[in-house]
Amino acid sequence: QLQLVESGGGLVQPGGSLRLSCTASGFNLEYYGIGWFRQAPGKEREGVSCISVSDGSTYYVDSVKGRFTISRDNAKNTVYLQMNSLKHEDTAVYYCAADSLICDTAVRVAVDDTYDYWGQGTQVTVSS
Repeated sequence: QLQLVESGGGLVQPGGSLRLSCTASGFNLEYYGIGWFRQAPGKEREGVSCISVSDGSTYYVDSVKGRFTISRDNAKNTVYLQMNSLKHEDTAVYYCAADSLICDTAVRVAVDDTYDYWGQGTQVTVSS
């Protein structure tokens, strides 16, 4: 079965850290751009970070720059999102998506339901 599965979410205090994982089954993530997206209650889904398929370059939206780090482990067919210094406003369901267009200069982390693969999401709650 071709699918993406996110994991690693949970409840964390402000200032804490979490590492999210996005693991593919049935296909090789190495050949896709990967994006992380999030959707907070009552808000639209937004892009957070991505890593390109072409040269491994990364991109972060301003709100997470300096706090989040995206990386690949091709041997594990997994992309990670290390989240440090978490804030209340980081609370959301986090999704990963795979598509050759993700992280292209013209696309970055634009939300597009037509991406090849979307995961089911993992909840991140930042609360004291």
